Amino acid sequence: MVSKKKILGSFKTFSQGILVLLLFGFIDLTSSKTGHNGFDPNELIWSVQFPNLGTLSSPRATDFNGDGTLDIIIGAGRLEFQATDTAIVAINGKSGKIIWKRPTKDQIFGSALLLDITRDGVDEVIIGGRSATLQAINGTNGQLIWDFVESNQLKEQVQINYFNFYNAQLLPDLTGDGIPDLIVSNGGNVTKKPFDPNRPTGKILVLDASNGKIIREVKMPDKKEIYHSITLSNHSSTDEIEVVFGTGGETIGGNLYIARLRDILDGTLEKAQVLAISKNKGFIAPATWVDLNEDGIEDIVANAVEGIVYAFDGRTKEQLWKVKLPGTEIYSSPAVGLFTDDEIPDVFVNANSGVWPDFTFCNYAMIDGAKGKLKYTEQFGSFQSSSPLVLDTNGDGAEEVLISDNRQRVDASGIKTFFTTISVIDFKQGVTKKDLLTPLGGNNISSTPWIGDLNGDKFLDIVFSHSDNLYRTYSFDGLRINLLKTNIPVATPVKWGAYMGSSYNGRY
Repeated sequence: MVSKKKILGSFKTFSQGILVLLLFGFIDLTSSKTGHNGFDPNELIWSVQFPNLGTLSSPRATDFNGDGTLDIIIGAGRLEFQATDTAIVAINGKSGKIIWKRPTKDQIFGSALLLDITRDGVDEVIIGGRSATLQAINGTNGQLIWDFVESNQLKEQVQINYFNFYNAQLLPDLTGDGIPDLIVSNGGNVTKKPFDPNRPTGKILVLDASNGKIIREVKMPDKKEIYHSITLSNHSSTDEIEVVFGTGGETIGGNLYIARLRDILDGTLEKAQVLAISKNKGFIAPATWVDLNEDGIEDIVANAVEGIVYAFDGRTKEQLWKVKLPGTEIYSSPAVGLFTDDEIPDVFVNANSGVWPDFTFCNYAMIDGAKGKLKYTEQFGSFQSSSPLVLDTNGDGAEEVLISDNRQRVDASGIKTFFTTISVIDFKQGVTKKDLLTPLGGNNISSTPWIGDLNGDKFLDIVFSHSDNLYRTYSFDGLRINLLKTNIPVATPVKWGAYMGSSYNGRY
């Protein structure tokens, strides 16, 4: 039975949202297109608020408390170099209550890697962010297992030789303890001014997952900075695994590389192959691995900040195609799905109109994966850099795209007000877009939602986050994390249901 407290809390949140939307003219109470809650065909089950926080992290899901419902883990924080007691938080998937939380000295913008380090059947959380923060946390009780800086005695090297940690990936067991080990990129210095070429060289580190100690460390071959979460090929042998990584940033050029894991373990990137070059801007968003030419080998799809989408043959490393989206910059990762009539996966990207840091709207583009032809492009929604998700939402055999969709309204005096929702783009019968819930007050900067079935009832759940500041977009003064229960059946496993895909590793 749902508690009275939960009902009143949900009603308060919902009522506040409706009042704001009425005041700004976003909904019409005379409309007959309503669902079982009076406005939407879907239901906001819980919404948990964190005052004075914001997030650039994307939610992950696993069962921390053994109740059979997946729980949520997400990073958070305040502005750069500000400590908080709620930087890593585990949330009960049923109730929205906090299971445990962790403090850190700086913002946690990464998204969690899940690995059962303690071998108790519950995943541990490995997650990173600014000021060389990378931690492994016990999934059951939230206790710290290891901290990268402490494990390697590098306190004096923070913001000197070690900077941001991005999303880690699993490697085969290198240490012989029976636990997979880690590979992760580190770099970027937020204190550097735009266009300043004197930036710290990015690194790739191989770590012991049991204790966080460095096994191997190599620097970028072009001596450039890195903001790029690396992705790996689907091979199981250390001699066969290939690693894709990119250098450069918003105002500094860089390169997209592929290298053998074996060379990294040998301490060198001298043989790393350049896939693409960008003279003025780099490669920030993680690459995606998917077979586009039906040769049984995964190919590589990567977004360049300068508004170009590339595809490379996974066997020969030759360029398959590239698509330029004029007037845009891309900070999100490519999503993959079956949008056209053939059986070859297609690509969908979120690009932003403008030049950093002045962006306006989102440009969405769907590219035929087999031919590299632009099949759809549309501009709508206010700036955000979350990545698209993919699911067949209506059972017609074709897949649709789900996006975090920001809106803005400008009143007569020029004051902007911001709102956010989750929308679906359908390519089957002409291109249509619909909202899954009435827009909520606030804005999502770059947190990609999670979609799937949390409790095994065969209906789609959507976990998404946003600020609750109506008047600012880049805001870390109020965070909401929500669970939306939909009436969309989940008949088959969701293949692309989170940032970097449903397996969190960039592979389709």
